[in-house]
Amino acid sequence: MAAKQDYYEMLGVSRTASDAELKKAYRKLAKKYHPDVKPGDKVAEEKFKELSEAYSVLSDPSKRKTYDQFGHAAFEQGGGGPSGFQGGFGGFQGGVDIDDIFGSFFGGGGSMDFGDIFGGGGRRTRPKARRGADLQMRMTITLEEAVFGATKEIKVQSYETCDTCKGTGAKAGTYPETCKRCGGTGSERVQKQTILGVVTQVVPCSACKGEGKTIKDPCPTCRGEGRVRKNKTIEVTIPKGIDNGQSVRIQGKGEAGEKGAPAGDLYIAVTITPHKLFTREGKNLYVDIPITFVQAALGDEILIPTLGGGEEKYMVKPGTQPGSTVTFRNKGVPNVHHPNQVGDLVVKLNVTVPTKMTEKQKELLRNFNEGMGDEYKNHEKRWFDRVKKYFK
Repeated sequence: MAAKQDYYEMLGVSRTASDAELKKAYRKLAKKYHPDVKPGDKVAEEKFKELSEAYSVLSDPSKRKTYDQFGHAAFEQGGGGPSGFQGGFGGFQGGVDIDDIFGSFFGGGGSMDFGDIFGGGGRRTRPKARRGADLQMRMTITLEEAVFGATKEIKVQSYETCDTCKGTGAKAGTYPETCKRCGGTGSERVQKQTILGVVTQVVPCSACKGEGKTIKDPCPTCRGEGRVRKNKTIEVTIPKGIDNGQSVRIQGKGEAGEKGAPAGDLYIAVTITPHKLFTREGKNLYVDIPITFVQAALGDEILIPTLGGGEEKYMVKPGTQPGSTVTFRNKGVPNVHHPNQVGDLVVKLNVTVPTKMTEKQKELLRNFNEGMGDEYKNHEKRWFDRVKKYFK
């Protein structure tokens, strides 16, 4: 029969290793050879048993002292192995938290319960009541409301805290009681047979569903839920400068949480209806203004409409060309995050040509055209010459 490997060598530590060093070395090796990591590997399974045996001895001060004096012989009398070690996976008492050893299998750093490896849940604290769900709705507003801001009302159907029980879920005059099964912890321990033997797991209490409290007499209005579905009207403040597709968040106006937990939020996505006169691009507003060819040629004072019903005076310069633009500073859209930053109003002057004229008007225009002189005609000729040159 081959001699057993030294326990210290097996764990890869010195004979003066501290308890923390022993524990760290064992955790590292146990993760490597654990049967769940290498299922069906008999060599790994046997190695895991040996490591567990070594740690069981060295982690116990009394056993470690005996081992240091007498070696393996001190634990081989009667063939039963070291005291407290039964040769399997589930019986040794090595002074180490088995949850801590295997918790880091899944990145938990030792915080996961051993039972989690087998799907049974870990060290559980009583779960907190869930926060209410967020609500999402749409609202259609005008361009004026988007630019200048507005206060609107919206109707919402959602869960609200029950007025009868004030969210406790218990009948008026009564209160939720501490769960007798779990003592208010919200969890209970159950035993489960695994490949490592019998494992104790911590799971949500079957009596209170993990809440730690039970309701003997449920509220008749909400039937113990602590909230009811209601229709409510909410006032919404539309900020200046909001754009199409952006949302307004109203904190705490979503659905009520369970058993007094915080309510969710309400998100309102904004849709802006097209304006008959103005268009918007970012922070700027655009508008087309028609003027006659006489106004364009001679100049004239005109009124420019602004969003919201106001007007701005503008003197059309003589000789204004069709499509010319005029910019009015700070007459556009505020920045929704910085309302003091306002865009511009850009006016495009469109020269209109009459489609119906009397014979007298036509004659006057012919005479006007003849009176333009050689300078105008030469300008026209030079333009056509450039066109012909372009196509050659």
